[in-house]
Amino acid sequence: MGYREKYSALLESIVQEGDVIAMRYFRAVELRVDKKSDGSPVTQADRGVEEMARAKVAASGLPLDILGEEMGGRDVEAASVTGRARLIIDPVDGTEEFSRGIPTFGTLLGIEEQGEIVAGMVSAPALRTRWSAYRGEGAFRDGKKIQVSGIASLDQAMVFTTGTGPKKNAEDRARLRRLHDAARNSRTMGGFWQHMLVAEGSIEAAVDWTSMPWDLAPLGLIVEEAGGKSTNLSGKRTIYDGQFVSSNGKLHHEVLELLQ
Repeated sequence: MGYREKYSALLESIVQEGDVIAMRYFRAVELRVDKKSDGSPVTQADRGVEEMARAKVAASGLPLDILGEEMGGRDVEAASVTGRARLIIDPVDGTEEFSRGIPTFGTLLGIEEQGEIVAGMVSAPALRTRWSAYRGEGAFRDGKKIQVSGIASLDQAMVFTTGTGPKKNAEDRARLRRLHDAARNSRTMGGFWQHMLVAEGSIEAAVDWTSMPWDLAPLGLIVEEAGGKSTNLSGKRTIYDGQFVSSNGKLHHEVLELLQ
């Protein structure tokens, strides 16, 4: 049984209902924004989508554990190498944007088997767009196959990165600045959408600096199945080191060198 056949019904069921839950609260009067212990925002949508996803996994009969942003799971990295497969979920990636009425938020789902993401889906209901990939089967946006760009020179490329604000130290800001200066054009955005733009071929590279596994779980798979590359700053394929760089593959090494 292929990964699509095995997991697509579950993932599609979760994002279909997740979109409804998220849009019920997006720009709504009844939206309530609380603060978690780390100071980051959380809303009824974050909790509602993850609760729904966990119920669907339990009802699916699939032997899956769950690691989620809002309700946790087993040790973040231990199950990535041994043990049962698991669903990794960020119920609302971009809660800050969501809470401010900005449409660049989405539900991120990744299925991990023995340390490898084998199925992934991203749904951005306010953008009316959904991306998916299954290992060895290509990447898709709204059912149509996507591919990274063919630009091979950074001075002809557009790159997006996480912000360069005061939360980053001077050295980190300088590294990001080097990349911005080397590219033909650049923007600061962060989050899942910039990596989906890499997969679609709209931009050539994207960088996130401090991310958790649920922020990244489906992104690398979708970029790779579209013909690109995704690694940490050292060139390792992982969702567990915080930093995440995606590119069309043709200028990945050049991007990493500038970020060292």
